[in-house]
Amino acid sequence: MTQIGVCYYPEHWPRERWAQDAAQMVQLGITWVRIGEFAWSCLEPEPGRYEWAWLDEAMEILAKAGLKIVLGTPTATPPKWLIDRHPDILPVDPYGRRLGFGSRRHYCLSNQTYRQACAQIVTAIATRYGEHPALAGWQIDNEYGCHGGADHTYAPAVRDGFRRWLKVRYQTIDALNQAWGTVFWSMTYNDFDQIDLPAPTVAETAPAHRLDFYRFTSQEVVDFQKVQVDVLRTHSPGRFISHNFMGFSPSVRFDHYPVGKDIDVATWDSYPLGFAEMWLDELSDEARIEYARTGHPDAAAMHHDLYRAVGRGRFWIMEQQPGPVNWARWNPAPAPGMVRLWAMEAAAHGAEVVSYFRWRQVPFAQEHMHAGLLYRDGTRAPGGDEAQQAARDLAILAAHETNHDRADDRVKNARAEVAEVAMVFDYQAAWVTAIAPHGQDFRYFELFFLFYNNLRSLGLSIDIIPPGEDLSGYALVVIPTMPLIDEARVRALSSAEHILILGPRTGAYDPNFSIPTNGAPGALYDLMGVRVRRCESMRPGLTRRAVYQNTTYDFHRWTDFAEPGAADIELIFTDGRPAITRHKQCLYLTAWPAPDFARAWLLDVARQAGLDVQVLAGSLRRRRRNGLIYYLNYGAQPVKAPIPAGADIVLGAPTIPPHDLTVVKDPA
Repeated sequence: MTQIGVCYYPEHWPRERWAQDAAQMVQLGITWVRIGEFAWSCLEPEPGRYEWAWLDEAMEILAKAGLKIVLGTPTATPPKWLIDRHPDILPVDPYGRRLGFGSRRHYCLSNQTYRQACAQIVTAIATRYGEHPALAGWQIDNEYGCHGGADHTYAPAVRDGFRRWLKVRYQTIDALNQAWGTVFWSMTYNDFDQIDLPAPTVAETAPAHRLDFYRFTSQEVVDFQKVQVDVLRTHSPGRFISHNFMGFSPSVRFDHYPVGKDIDVATWDSYPLGFAEMWLDELSDEARIEYARTGHPDAAAMHHDLYRAVGRGRFWIMEQQPGPVNWARWNPAPAPGMVRLWAMEAAAHGAEVVSYFRWRQVPFAQEHMHAGLLYRDGTRAPGGDEAQQAARDLAILAAHETNHDRADDRVKNARAEVAEVAMVFDYQAAWVTAIAPHGQDFRYFELFFLFYNNLRSLGLSIDIIPPGEDLSGYALVVIPTMPLIDEARVRALSSAEHILILGPRTGAYDPNFSIPTNGAPGALYDLMGVRVRRCESMRPGLTRRAVYQNTTYDFHRWTDFAEPGAADIELIFTDGRPAITRHKQCLYLTAWPAPDFARAWLLDVARQAGLDVQVLAGSLRRRRRNGLIYYLNYGAQPVKAPIPAGADIVLGAPTIPPHDLTVVKDPA
């Protein structure tokens, strides 16, 4: 059963209010409370002097009310005294400017002094609270990748660590020069200590240099986290460990999959209205208005599926938007019903907990305009009423679910119980296409989302899979692009048993960011049966056309010039070049498709794969889980749910009101 939680900051409020807050939480239907992730200066106001009394009292009050506690390690906010003692902790931007104190994430996670300080504060907290009876789990730090300062910093500690990492990776400087192609532009190095970080230069730095920098900084996140994981495993046995990841573009600064391997639960912070306003680059102004109060119907869903993969079957929403936020360009209020609907959709994708951010709207500091479940005076805000309704509805659904998995079973199998479609999300593909886009609008996230959006509009449930993992068992596997190919990826792609779709630029590079000598797709030739020795990017307005099922469609942004060898041509452009090829079970789409073509073609391919396709109108979506089918209406008009014959309604009605849902028993 999915439960409801909330983020709470007792240090922001008078002590005499805490018991009342806890009682109100229980009354609202809240089970879980996250606290403490920004409280370092309150816990250790001076070096080595700890003030536990306030947190002791807060935890006892929450425990007495019957609430389960997730305690955050406060390492996202090092206190001023620590910065004054060790100013080298502060991050450095690409131009060599040291960033200052006064916000959050103002640290370089490669700095060994800071890692030691983190180990000390986490050890102190874990020693005191690690076996507290109300403590159920931990959150490490807060939102890796947010703001970018801590993760992609250009401090001396990062430079020195990067040099050591390169020496381990390449062993000799000659091997590095060969891998990076440093003979180009006379960039040859004589020693690893000559190598600097890929900071701004007169012209662009070597692509392989930048790719290795992404790889190194990604590993630094893993290593930074492990310092705290080791402490918590020692001093707080039996409690889960989590981290709250972010959504959309800031998230691709590091590879989430290895970070997820060291924790028990992947959580993420869901702000659908902020995402629609800030990070869905393909949306027109008209679409941003359409989704301004609801969020895009597939944006949160895609992240649910992604973080289920990162968490190896276990994920939470650690921060769910409860009302207007404060950080987007414009911050409208959610449409009535959406705060509840977002929680129900998370449950449909397998979230164990939906935790709202935050309990009460704070009247001061940077987030004073960010809504909470309560207003500043402690009275219930609209989001609080909807969260309470979500808690009631989730209890109703729990009584009808047919498969109450244990957490350890979910870890063993991260796949959704009914998903027949898999998509591979590849962080290195995001890095490679950002480093060498070749066309300024080739954006990995956007291409991935285009396919995900159209598959979801066909009523399909989707698993997201890390690159290199076994793909057997799926009727359809979709990989929008995978530019970088290594042996593990070749093996994994070859494990696809049924239909495999590969998009443009797949196989464009080897692991050193070099084009294969015989052209793309390099080692994937036996699977794809084509060669690509030339490609082009196209500015807006420049298109290539193909006629599919008597309809003319435009393709834009990108085209691979495919030269079929063993492959057959399934669709041809009007200029005679291949648009789609097929070799065995592999379909290769050579160009960036327009959404209308993607929908029509994916519909046909899904039917060829024997999938249970249900073409959905507008903003209606379907998700199957635990013997239930969820129909979610993101639209502003009522819509009739396409309920299967004989399916009993568990929640809702045959006609779904705006921003509402209907759930039925799955007759399959």
